[in-house]
Amino acid sequence: MGIDGFPQDVAEQLDWYVYRLLDPRNGETFYVGKGRGNRVFDHANDVSIAVDYAETGDLKSQRIKEIKAAGLEVGHVIHRHGIESEAVAYEVEAALIDAYPGLTNRVKGTGSMAYGCRHAEEILRAYRAEPLVVQERLILICINHTYGEENFSVYDTTCCAWKINPRRAAAYKLVLARYKNLVVGAFRPTQWKAATYENFPNRRPETFPARPNAGRPERWGFWGQPAEPEIQALYLNKSVPRRLISQNSIRFCEPDSP
Repeated sequence: MGIDGFPQDVAEQLDWYVYRLLDPRNGETFYVGKGRGNRVFDHANDVSIAVDYAETGDLKSQRIKEIKAAGLEVGHVIHRHGIESEAVAYEVEAALIDAYPGLTNRVKGTGSMAYGCRHAEEILRAYRAEPLVVQERLILICINHTYGEENFSVYDTTCCAWKINPRRAAAYKLVLARYKNLVVGAFRPTQWKAATYENFPNRRPETFPARPNAGRPERWGFWGQPAEPEIQALYLNKSVPRRLISQNSIRFCEPDSP
């Protein structure tokens, strides 16, 4: 029989901690988080079997619901406790999120986009790279979540599907693909199109929303071609400065001041 909370005296001694939620059916870690007190237990305690979490896309709660429906209990593991501050807890949480693929976390850990897990060769390439200098108006698109997908080129991954204003995007004649802090693709968009499977058949159908509906912005993509060789040489494998790296997938960039 598991527990659903710590006694107050124990909770106070734990300070900040980082935890994992385990599925007892297969032993998998399906969620990583940080907190204090009884935060680790809140997820399971707040989930009701009567609610259909799949409709809202809440994969963590849906997994907990399935565990409860099977008559089992979520496993709670305190991975590291006695952490001195929330800022340090964020760092530990981010490293742990990187270590467990396939989690139900909706967002990556703090700093994962720029400083997350990568091979030593990638680290060397990134830190030896020359800095990116923006020399024309361009759109920087982060493809961290899809880069390297089997059977999909960098162009296929970059071209769609994005929450972007197509009129604004049309004024920018160059698109750069960013993987972590490196530029891995440069393309000249010729036309922005609604992100439908008919317009972008090289992408999986599940990439696209079934249909735009009230309250949900449409997604868009571009038709285009690789940038000319001199532009490729100018931008590819350049290191993106921190000021241009954020949690947002899309960044509109203006030329750097001389």
